[in-house]
Amino acid sequence: MVLQILVPFLLAGLGTVCAGMLLDFVQHWDVFQEITEIFILVPAVLGLKGNLEMTMASRLSTAVNAGKMEPAREKWRLVIGNLALKQLQATVLGLLAALMATALGWMMEGEMLLNHATLLCAASIATAFMASLLQGVIMVGVIIGSKKVGFNPDNVATPMAASFGDLITLAFLACFSQWFYTFLELYSYVLYLVGLVFVSLIPLWVVVSSKHPASCILLRTGWEPIITAMIISSIGGLILDKTVSDPNLAGVIVYAPVINGIGGNLVSIQSSRIATDLHVNCSAGEVSEDHNSCSSPCRTFCGSGANHRSARVLLLLVIPGQLIFIHAIHLLKGSHTLPSPVFIVAFLSAALIQVFSLLCIADWMVHCLWRRGKDPDSYSIPYLTALADLLGTGLLSLVFLLLWCIGDRGST
Repeated sequence: MVLQILVPFLLAGLGTVCAGMLLDFVQHWDVFQEITEIFILVPAVLGLKGNLEMTMASRLSTAVNAGKMEPAREKWRLVIGNLALKQLQATVLGLLAALMATALGWMMEGEMLLNHATLLCAASIATAFMASLLQGVIMVGVIIGSKKVGFNPDNVATPMAASFGDLITLAFLACFSQWFYTFLELYSYVLYLVGLVFVSLIPLWVVVSSKHPASCILLRTGWEPIITAMIISSIGGLILDKTVSDPNLAGVIVYAPVINGIGGNLVSIQSSRIATDLHVNCSAGEVSEDHNSCSSPCRTFCGSGANHRSARVLLLLVIPGQLIFIHAIHLLKGSHTLPSPVFIVAFLSAALIQVFSLLCIADWMVHCLWRRGKDPDSYSIPYLTALADLLGTGLLSLVFLLLWCIGDRGST
């Protein structure tokens, strides 16, 4: 288990490091300086990997382990149905995330220009659609390939979904935003056409996804968790926007994708493992005494079952993993000075509190969803990755505020 988790975990961490460095670089582009609401959009759009890619990876991993993808025809029907559903959800969530960022920006600033809102919508929809399509195809290959080589997809799929998901999505967002910004004054109709093209594909995705019973059910019932998760991530984006705008808290933007991405990555592994265990060993809506481990946080880590062991392993990965990623940021010049010991201790404490809280919440949430007859693979990961964004951004902002209060500048 450790060996299967470790390599994807390190890849995912390096992907978030690169995403943090990219975000630190593009924040100085004209569009980010002029339309600061994009910072509110960043966690919501990056959170789509938790809403969509990781959720689909968890569903397909459970299907593989439960033997539901053995006939080749059934396998490809399931894959195509899930991909079509994911493109539909990406388009809708991209639009809703932009509208949410626009509304929050208007509430904070007191004004919002129409052409700025149009750019946010066009960039968000295009980013969500293209990133979701690319990552979805990659995820299908990872899940099928991991099963063929004898790896448990639950240990591999969700970390791989997170590996370069943030980097790919952020690159799309930055490039689309800057490109559309060049059309903003003279050719603003281009932005409307872009949004219209992607929205016009929605009926196609509805028809294709309704062909398979599993994706057809999610087509009707799977919107609540992903929309709620998008709202939670947007609140984290609002915190990030206010933190970035404060010159006294410089440097926070480099570390935000790292703490958010790693927290969401680790808790997604645990959620996927628990969900698969319930699907294989328990009847729908019923939890045996052996699986009833959500009564207290202590039982999340102190039991003797496989899920308790995986919780301990995932928690123990936090400190060495984050130390590697902090050092990688320094080596790649993502930060301008060597991190101070105070910053390292504060950052590691924040990361540890975040992951500990998320693992406890995951244990409770997955079992509660199962008892209520809801599929944890489709419901839990969106909530958990959104909470990872909110907790990570909030704790990281507190870390930098603490450093500013004591006069420590070793993290910038």
